[in-house]
Amino acid sequence: MKITAPDLALLLGYMLAVVLFGVWMGRRTRSVTDYVVGARDTPWWVILFSIVATETSTVTFLSIPGFAFEHDLTWLQLPLGFVIGRLLVIALLLPLYLRGQLFTAYEVLEQRFGGATKRTASALFLVTRNLADGLRLFLTAIVLEQVAGIDLASAVMCIGAATIVYTFFGGVRAVLWTDAVQFLIYMAGAAMALWILCDRIPGGWREITRVAGAAGKLRVFEFGLDFTNPYVFWAGLIGGTFTTFGTHGADQMMVQRYLCARRPRDARLALGLSGVVVLAQFTVFLFIGAALWVFYQANPPAEPFARADRVFATFIVDEVPAGALGLLLGAVFAAAMSTLSSSLHSSATTAVHDLYVPLLAPAASPADKLRLTRRFAVLFGCTQIAVGIAGQWTVAAVVDNVMAIAGFTTGIILGVFILGVLTKTVQQRSALIGLVTGLLLMMAVALGTDLAWTWFSLLGSATTFAVGWAASRLPALR
Repeated sequence: MKITAPDLALLLGYMLAVVLFGVWMGRRTRSVTDYVVGARDTPWWVILFSIVATETSTVTFLSIPGFAFEHDLTWLQLPLGFVIGRLLVIALLLPLYLRGQLFTAYEVLEQRFGGATKRTASALFLVTRNLADGLRLFLTAIVLEQVAGIDLASAVMCIGAATIVYTFFGGVRAVLWTDAVQFLIYMAGAAMALWILCDRIPGGWREITRVAGAAGKLRVFEFGLDFTNPYVFWAGLIGGTFTTFGTHGADQMMVQRYLCARRPRDARLALGLSGVVVLAQFTVFLFIGAALWVFYQANPPAEPFARADRVFATFIVDEVPAGALGLLLGAVFAAAMSTLSSSLHSSATTAVHDLYVPLLAPAASPADKLRLTRRFAVLFGCTQIAVGIAGQWTVAAVVDNVMAIAGFTTGIILGVFILGVLTKTVQQRSALIGLVTGLLLMMAVALGTDLAWTWFSLLGSATTFAVGWAASRLPALR
């Protein structure tokens, strides 16, 4: 264990402050509308920071530097597509969410196609969201395991429990406002890590760029069309566009943020600017990875790193001086808890409003819905803890697992949304045929081919749309 008393006090104080803040924010929760969409009165800049913090989990904070350490900066080709994908969401899907008093993204599907389509999309979201975020929890626990000398399962349960508590009491207000604070904390931590690396490497930033550049670590673009490589230009631009079109346009975790805005203009502004912020953020984290490579070339570890995900975590634990360690650890947990709390809240909202109440409790009062949403938040928190504990047996980099899971189903759901937007005659039966076909195809692709995950969302959405539209042309399905 390498942590001083002041560092430990800072870290524990941060986690306690987050929990207390969530409880404090919960004092204003009087209805399910307060708990789920914050009375639709959240400032645009809070939504902006929350969008960025939500998609910037520990996977970004630890695994993206690990990517640059192992490879180069070609990951930056993806955020170019992320920016374009957001513009498509603003143009095609955002107006659907902001025209009524919705609680979930999938209510739009019910209005257009019917309840069965909504429930199917909601169920897919719940399964994949909790698998992906359980893996994010696992990656965060690696740091706590190394610092505190506790076993991985205990580390997962500690972080998961803290997140469950403030999500349970605070609702979406606690989630959004703590996201904004946590964004500032983890970016301060990233800046400090880069400053420490520059200080520890003789010659500083100039030496880092010289050595890393000579080794090819600063390469950004790789052209060509290799469908098995997610980090080539066209996979980044086209695949990144459709991945973000799905994750930010057809995923409740993001859509719930737009529903909290005061005005449609605020939601558009927050979503549009978030693309620029994310691009800058990825640049910082990738440069940290390149600097880590230069550092460990001059200071080889006693044993080679078993996986690139652990490089930045190891540097934080072993090399960061006393006094700064607590801040950096707080940054790691800030990145994790911002995503996990959003995941728990959006999962609970979807489960209650799209599945449980319509099927099992149609007469539930607003007070009943509020109690149910809180209970489901706890249930999904426990589910993600279980996935996090099992994450230690994964082989691939966590970032690849997480992004593959996201692309697997968001593309399929996106295809149904596009059917609803671009067609007028496609009915529920045809839409479900397209959805099921897309799901079966993506299962075959994921299990039986080497297609890069960056193409999953495009393939899934195109298949769902094409089959759904073609099915609607058949006389028996009209």
